Amino acid sequence: MSKIAFVFPGQGSQTVGMCKAFYDEYAVVREIFAEADAALGYSISKMCFEGPASDLQLTANTQPAILTASTACGAVLKEHGISCAVAAGHSLGEYSALVNVGAMKFADAVVAVHKRGQFMQEAVPVGQGSMAAVLGLDSDKIVEICKAVEAEMGAAVQAVNFNCPGQVVIAGAVDPVNKAIEALKAAGAKRAVLLPVSAPFHSTLMQPAADRLAEVLAPMEIKDITIPVVANVNALEVTSGEEIKKLLIKQAASPVLWETSVRNMVANGVDTFVEVGPGKVLTGFTKKIAKGMTALNVEDPASLEKTLAALKA
Repeated sequence: MSKIAFVFPGQGSQTVGMCKAFYDEYAVVREIFAEADAALGYSISKMCFEGPASDLQLTANTQPAILTASTACGAVLKEHGISCAVAAGHSLGEYSALVNVGAMKFADAVVAVHKRGQFMQEAVPVGQGSMAAVLGLDSDKIVEICKAVEAEMGAAVQAVNFNCPGQVVIAGAVDPVNKAIEALKAAGAKRAVLLPVSAPFHSTLMQPAADRLAEVLAPMEIKDITIPVVANVNALEVTSGEEIKKLLIKQAASPVLWETSVRNMVANGVDTFVEVGPGKVLTGFTKKIAKGMTALNVEDPASLEKTLAALKA
């Protein structure tokens, strides 16, 4: 018997039209989108299916849109009798994972990530923060260079997403990020490229967003769970609702330890990873981190069919 992990994508995986084929085919998907629209007070469904892309790319919309699409894909898998032994999600995807295993109510999660997106956007004025992907350099070296630049300039730049071997994302204030890019290239990075995002996610500059998020999450019920979720903050399994809430608050201004999370799941016996939601970003990471493991995805009827066939085999 294979041990299955469901992994849920984060920001950047959104596309106009995502989940529309499932919406047309499954009543449970239509219910999820209707619930999202009601909880948010505007039509995230219309934005997901019709765009425009410029609206879908606004962080406060992207986060609930991906959560809704991922939750819908998870519901389709459930309808086919497929569940996981453990779950994890990249950044925003952690909320999708928590909904999937029953820790959070979907309506609560969709409101929380909408606010989270708003708070992250408002924490640093547009144009004052940036992020860059660094390719082909050892992660320890990247951390070391960022710390040196930060100390020299007295402004934030940090390694914030440890995605897979050879891919780390840095974030911070514009000038330190640009200076770090030069230093990283000089140290042998194959590439260091600015990302088209509007805020320095997961850096210490996001602390105001984390503080505001704490107020939103405080009254929300997060239940203890039997299927563990691997937290971004420490790459460890968590099942306590109280602990989950603390980690979600911390997560907004802390690095995403994705590579370690996947390695820890493999060490705990996972041999099959199913990316649940739009895109194949995490599937690509899995193939680089856990070579030889089965990496599947479910985002539309074609990928569902392929995944069901692979799991039955």
